Amino acid sequence: MPKNVIMPALGVAQETGRVLKWLKTNSEQVIEGELLLEIETDKATVELDAPASGILRDVTAFAGDEVPVGTIIARIWAAEDTANIEEKPAAEFAQTSVSDLSRQPPSTATHVHTTPSSDSIRNRVPASPKARRLASERKIDLNSLAPSDSRSPLIASTLPGVDRSASQGLTSSRTPGRIWRIMAERMEEAWKNIPHFYLVRELDASNLIAWRESLRSSPHQITYTDLIVKKVAGCLLEHPYLRSEWKSGEVQQHDEINIGIAVATDDGPVVPVIRNVDKITTEEFAKRRKQLVEGAQAGKLTPQEFSGGIFTISNLGMYGVDFFQAIVNPPQAAILAVGRIAPRVVPVKDQPAVRYMITLGLTCDHRLVDGTRAARFLGDLARSLEQDRTEQG
Repeated sequence: MPKNVIMPALGVAQETGRVLKWLKTNSEQVIEGELLLEIETDKATVELDAPASGILRDVTAFAGDEVPVGTIIARIWAAEDTANIEEKPAAEFAQTSVSDLSRQPPSTATHVHTTPSSDSIRNRVPASPKARRLASERKIDLNSLAPSDSRSPLIASTLPGVDRSASQGLTSSRTPGRIWRIMAERMEEAWKNIPHFYLVRELDASNLIAWRESLRSSPHQITYTDLIVKKVAGCLLEHPYLRSEWKSGEVQQHDEINIGIAVATDDGPVVPVIRNVDKITTEEFAKRRKQLVEGAQAGKLTPQEFSGGIFTISNLGMYGVDFFQAIVNPPQAAILAVGRIAPRVVPVKDQPAVRYMITLGLTCDHRLVDGTRAARFLGDLARSLEQDRTEQG
């Protein structure tokens, strides 16, 4: 009896997955536990292991194909069984899902996929999965691009290369990738459906700067984001309304302090989540944050590493931004926007003085938080950052 390879559901809201690359070819021997293929969800790229040892057959989903979760995309047969496989049309087998297997034996839903001929493999343009996806989205025929063609940078899946191809009569419009499209759809929905309101607080960053300086000897590079997140975690413990979410018309409060950090990637912004921030040290947080940021930028995080956040922080200070207003990341109650630290002239004991200041912007969902509660939270956070540089937890 063969072992089915199915498109897994790696997140609660995931409906489909895209095949990026098979690491084994049809009719190849595979060993249980070794890497079999790469798939892409709306949040991450995931490597799947072979569920059994045997011969990989019946592959029906290929690089670039988007498949509903639960669909059988291949089977692994024991070597002694492959000689008796009954052939079946690919279209029929491709529609088989896990639920269908309860009504028919595996041997009646099998198709032997014929591998491409040696000529077609030899003539195939050597493009990466990302390049093939971009070409498909922009309706560019990769086979029309000769190696010496000025448009060949597309093969390396670089956006400038695709843009240069426009000069050869191809479209120059930017087609967003999957992650960007999902982000755009969610932000559009959030903007339409969430009653946003905004609070702004400027505060003296002198103690924040001194706190970071005191941690220079740490083996982990401590950032201002790390310190601010730790302070936010401490304040969230005292402000339950800020760690709630709107779900099916009801307010649900969370006990775990799981905080999402907005990260820029080539495919669009993502928000990996660090769990139980209040229970780990600043150095432990910095280490975990670095791992998640690098994983997000490489597209190697799992959907679980994006889930469970109760509050989000977005810091654009490193880009020279003084202040901005962020959009709430649903179903969370609030998001904190962090600007840069910069010297400004401010009154100190009724006299002008230069101080390093930072501006925080708190965006809230008015269904979950009212102005007074949000102001108290932001005030407590400001006082904690200005007056006390001891880490929380």
